[in-house]
Amino acid sequence: MRILAVTDLHGRLGGVKRLAKMVPEIDPDVILIAGDITHFSGAETAREILEPLLKLRKPLLAVHGNCDGRDVPGLLNELEISVHNRRTQIGSLGFVGIGGSNVTPFNTVWELTEDEIASILAKSYLTGDIILSHVPPKDTEADRVHSGLHVGSPALRSFIEKRGPPLVVCGHIHEARSVDRISDTVIVNPGPLFRGHYAVIEFDEDEKKVKDVRLETL
Repeated sequence: MRILAVTDLHGRLGGVKRLAKMVPEIDPDVILIAGDITHFSGAETAREILEPLLKLRKPLLAVHGNCDGRDVPGLLNELEISVHNRRTQIGSLGFVGIGGSNVTPFNTVWELTEDEIASILAKSYLTGDIILSHVPPKDTEADRVHSGLHVGSPALRSFIEKRGPPLVVCGHIHEARSVDRISDTVIVNPGPLFRGHYAVIEFDEDEKKVKDVRLETL
């Protein structure tokens, strides 16, 4: 399975349109969006931002980010693409989603406690599933801010250490574009699409294993 992974669109339609034009060449089996579709805007803006990708008629799964408006999760549910707090299967592969972020100093729109993050994972995950999370796991290259601090989710990290999902696609920390590992789990922060970044991931459905990750730029 070829996965096109994007995150942190932040309402920039131009980048989404450029990426959509490249999708036929990339030829993904699924498109994953790891949140912050808008920049503190609502469902109407989110629908406009997503439309170029929805028109491609490719399987698409998404979670909302901490900067998405209050009605954005409802839109994702209406479009039947949300995996927040649930499990969805495409072919033989399962996906579990965590929208929003862990608690920040900025009191943003969608923030979860570590207990809430742990509960979502415990309820939904089956062995071999891919996790699509706006927030990255703590103490990885994917959660390091400019100052060097690690601000990701301890609950997500703990879950990874215990259950070993094959792949976690995340975002949230714009400067932390990276591919990292926790034991056998591959952590991919594609970098923000509003800056032109995305990732292409080759995933073996039978082995439930990442074969290759390419961090790309428009």
